[in-house]
Amino acid sequence: MDLKLDHHNEDRLTIVEVEGEIDVYTAPRLRELLIDLVNKGNFHLLVNMEKVDFLDSTGLGVLVGGLKRVRAHDGSLELVCTQERILKIFRITGLTKVFGIYASVDEAKEAHGRDK
Repeated sequence: MDLKLDHHNEDRLTIVEVEGEIDVYTAPRLRELLIDLVNKGNFHLLVNMEKVDFLDSTGLGVLVGGLKRVRAHDGSLELVCTQERILKIFRITGLTKVFGIYASVDEAKEAHGRDK
């Protein structure tokens, strides 16, 4: 399975759409996109993982690395995910305490609006 990536801006939030598998082979593409977005001044990222079929430790590392990059600029990296098999990975690793994880893009945007 390949990885499809897209992004767009809504207000001060950059929404990254991810579809497919985030693994050792595809994670570098996501890493490059996150780095590029931060380098271009996008410090509030929302990664929509609703269409992600698989996430391994390399993918987790990319997300944590992206979080560190945006936090260096007082930014945020939050996730949209309702798939139990993906959420379980975040729970097992304790990353539910690190990332804001939302059930929908709208829910995340609403929460982000309250934090302004």
